[in-house]
Amino acid sequence: MPSTTVKPARRRDTGHAPDARARVARIEALFALPFADLLHRAQTVHRERFDPNAVQLSTLLSVKTGGCPEDCAYCPQSARHRTGVADEPVLPLDAVLAAARAARAAGATRFCMGAAWRGPKERDLAPVLEMVRAVKALGLETCATLGLLRDGQAEQLKAAGLDYYNHNLDTAPDYYGEIISTRTFADRLETLERVRQAGLRVCCGGIVGMGESRAQRAALIAALAALDPPPESVPINMLVQVEGTPLAGAPGLDWSEFVRTVAVARIALPTSYVRLSAGRQEMPEPVQALCFLAGANSIFYGEKLLTTGNPEAAADRALLDKLGMRALGGAEALRPD
Repeated sequence: MPSTTVKPARRRDTGHAPDARARVARIEALFALPFADLLHRAQTVHRERFDPNAVQLSTLLSVKTGGCPEDCAYCPQSARHRTGVADEPVLPLDAVLAAARAARAAGATRFCMGAAWRGPKERDLAPVLEMVRAVKALGLETCATLGLLRDGQAEQLKAAGLDYYNHNLDTAPDYYGEIISTRTFADRLETLERVRQAGLRVCCGGIVGMGESRAQRAALIAALAALDPPPESVPINMLVQVEGTPLAGAPGLDWSEFVRTVAVARIALPTSYVRLSAGRQEMPEPVQALCFLAGANSIFYGEKLLTTGNPEAAADRALLDKLGMRALGGAEALRPD
């Protein structure tokens, strides 16, 4: 049973030290296993920690869309890319609460609020704190993804009732500069340390299909597994290509490699919830079923992520019914049998 006790974060090596290289090599060896053997191993690890027929449901809402000054090559919300995504103001509280109530009614147990900022200024944080308090009062677990945090901001979010903070590593340390130049990999680790020091749970994963090699996918998972403690939630995103971003038109990742990535993440992060995130709308049902077999046990649930599409809730319920899977409740999701 994974612990929900939050320990202080420790600084970790993410470079090329011998122990880091050895971790990556071990994870590359998992990727190289025959497909059936890899899935069997992942399912075995999964069953040791979790109910294999249960899935945690989260809903994501963009509370501040567009106009981000970062240059992330995958992101349609960057002000540097011509994608047609407008720079919009922060949503009013009543709109956020309406979305949260709808998510709860549809069966979601966690509500995540995302904002397209490099990081919030104090004036930006104030309305988000109000949102967190109000959503928490509805009985939902709360999550936020707001970019880089400054000193004291994670503590303010914790005091408002935030349960999780999402801050993805995105990709391997040695590929990171190919995707983002406006912040460093170390910047991301620094925010994760602030989050841990404040006593918040961590949601941290990455994006695959951005032109990285299998070795770099292995390095991303190695970096996630090296976080101490490991993230409670690990979203695995398939790149959603958006016209106007630098990655539009990039070669797609084969479905089997995505399933392998999920399976390897399950083995490397045995106590974490592994979440199918962006890109699921383009995945046929059999591929999603294989991802669940590979150890995925969380999904973003609802018709939209931040700016990209997601399978409709009714379609997700139908798929879970076909597979004989059930949704976890909030407390149960935190402490699986």
